[in-house]
Amino acid sequence: MAGTTALPLQEFIASLDNTCLPKILQVCSGVYFQGSIYELSGSEVCFSTGDLIKVTSIELQSVCCEDISKNEKFELPINHTGLFKVVPEDMPYSTIEEMMSLRPVGLESCLPFTFTNRSKMTLDNFTLGAGKTLTVLSIKSSEGEEDQVRCSVQGEQGASAEVCIPLNFRGEFHEYENKEDFTLQEIMSSPCLRCRKFRFTKTTKCDQPLVLSPIYQVQAIMNLRKNILKFPSSLEVDVVDVTDVCTDVNFVTPLSLTEVLSQPDESFPSVVEILEGPGSRSLFKCYWVPEMNKSQQLIFHRKGNTPMVLVSSLKGRKAQQYFMVSQHYGGRFRRRPREFNSVYELHVALTQAPGLRVSVTRNCEEVEEEGLPALSVGDQLEVISCKRVELPCEGTEGQKQSVEALFCQRLQEMDDDDDDDDEEEEADFKRENHREEIFLPLYMQGHFVEVLTDNKKYRLRDLGKQFKLPLDVKVVGRDTELEPDPLVGFPCLRIEGAMMEPTIQASFVHRPDHCFEIPTQWLSMSVSFTKDPLPWPNQEPPTCHLDTVTEVTDTFIYEFRKKGNSDEAPPPRPPKRNLSSSTLPKKTSKPSKKGQPKADKQKQRSDKSTPTKEMGDLNLNSKKRPPAPPPPAMLGDEPPPVIPRKQSGAEVTTGKAKPNTYVRLEDSKRTASLSDIAADVDSDHDYEIVDETLSAMMKKAQENVLFY
Repeated sequence: MAGTTALPLQEFIASLDNTCLPKILQVCSGVYFQGSIYELSGSEVCFSTGDLIKVTSIELQSVCCEDISKNEKFELPINHTGLFKVVPEDMPYSTIEEMMSLRPVGLESCLPFTFTNRSKMTLDNFTLGAGKTLTVLSIKSSEGEEDQVRCSVQGEQGASAEVCIPLNFRGEFHEYENKEDFTLQEIMSSPCLRCRKFRFTKTTKCDQPLVLSPIYQVQAIMNLRKNILKFPSSLEVDVVDVTDVCTDVNFVTPLSLTEVLSQPDESFPSVVEILEGPGSRSLFKCYWVPEMNKSQQLIFHRKGNTPMVLVSSLKGRKAQQYFMVSQHYGGRFRRRPREFNSVYELHVALTQAPGLRVSVTRNCEEVEEEGLPALSVGDQLEVISCKRVELPCEGTEGQKQSVEALFCQRLQEMDDDDDDDDEEEEADFKRENHREEIFLPLYMQGHFVEVLTDNKKYRLRDLGKQFKLPLDVKVVGRDTELEPDPLVGFPCLRIEGAMMEPTIQASFVHRPDHCFEIPTQWLSMSVSFTKDPLPWPNQEPPTCHLDTVTEVTDTFIYEFRKKGNSDEAPPPRPPKRNLSSSTLPKKTSKPSKKGQPKADKQKQRSDKSTPTKEMGDLNLNSKKRPPAPPPPAMLGDEPPPVIPRKQSGAEVTTGKAKPNTYVRLEDSKRTASLSDIAADVDSDHDYEIVDETLSAMMKKAQENVLFY
């Protein structure tokens, strides 16, 4: 390695990109450890002279800004939004080509570019005096001729002219401060700009010239260690590039699970060692994730793509659970009716699978102005399509409103009210159905349950072929290879979605026949292939039992749905009412049930559902009170008129009159008890004596009332 130039790590890494990696570096001298490695990666590693480092990737993290005049440094993130201007160099350039070589390449703001000449320039028959300012407009390239720059020069009286100058024209040229601005991303992406000095366009922290240096996060491995190193490129370490002379050095090659999938099929089965585990916050709730620790060995049996479904339990008293289930699952399912809590949910289900039939599980009163029909418990609806209908009510501007609604047919058996029909006709009526067309606005709230006639048992793979998701099912036959089967015992499971997952079938070395599938895109870890022998003799692998059900966390569900980019529109709002109208929405009764005349039902319902205001008016205005007694001056000697007594039927056989309510009491002498007055039917006064027979009947009635 004699004659190899040592460079600071910062300078060497800045000259690299990911296309030329990996590179093998040897540590020469410098400050090997200052705590940065501990802070960034947590690995207890320090560099010593002679160590070999294999750089596998670099990532730009920030930019170091150094104020040379004050010898101060500070860092800015790479996404810093501030702009910078190039500080012109004081040194002169001998040719225009030398000056143009320091311009950024590939940036739209490269031209125009302004410079000045300090010496007189003679071009053919055209002479430019010293001190002129020239602006490069474009570069002219002609085949077989020398490249030239087309420049604009300002005259003495404001006139401008154009002149073409060869790139190799010699003279004394100086840069002129230009108006172009650059971001940190643009500066770091151009090798020509990185070697220039800059200042802030708008002075915020420093108005002095700054030297900008990129700071990378370096990912590397060492020949004597198995763990992955991550350290900043700003460490004060001098290194030498020894890639060409260290081809035979054995480095542990860390592979991510995605990189394992790119390995040839001949690499499996193989024993691998975990270099970096998945961490404590995993997306899976299974027994094998906590055992995947650093230095743990696994057996990778095979790789491939596995069809999987996402299954969830319904919300209830217990916490909701989610599972990833492989289509190799051996249990049996039976379909379960889905429940819907709004018409919009019916609309979504109809778009996924036509031919939906539901039954109403909660009564819904009719609101004619808003287009809400009446629904009764037990009504069966066949959902046909989605249409736009016009409401009878007017909107805020007095115009008719139209809303989207589900066109449904209500399946209702015909009523059989005639008792004289014979049995054959009655059976015909029961078998005959008539259909009533109704419209359910999408904003309508309702409670429905799916009507299913299918009682067949399905495998998981058959469900995916015959039905569209989501689908409600129940496990009616457990998978005999699972001990225990985690899907058994749920009253209802919902298959929410299906996906094709790249997986690795793996097992632990101490249990090589108990396999599980690792979804590679949902688990982050690094492994390395080892040369250890497989734990079975004579190249005869054991019969593997595969875990086909893996419980996942709520975070997995969130990431899964976010990855799907589901931008479903929210349910529509109810129509706006015309507030100027004083009429309230009219609610009508629910449709009549079988076996009861509709007119009688509506009459009974209207009696039970009298509005509160009408009840108040009835109590205050409509109730007939007895007339008040006349004043004493108007009372003569004649007795008051007799009020006719109402007969209650056959039970009342006596002709006794009801006692008068108002009796004139002149003095206490004329007051007499009811027992002393004989009953007289022809008398003008309607007094009544309670005889023994009537008294016994009243006593018996009281006893019966008290008994009940």
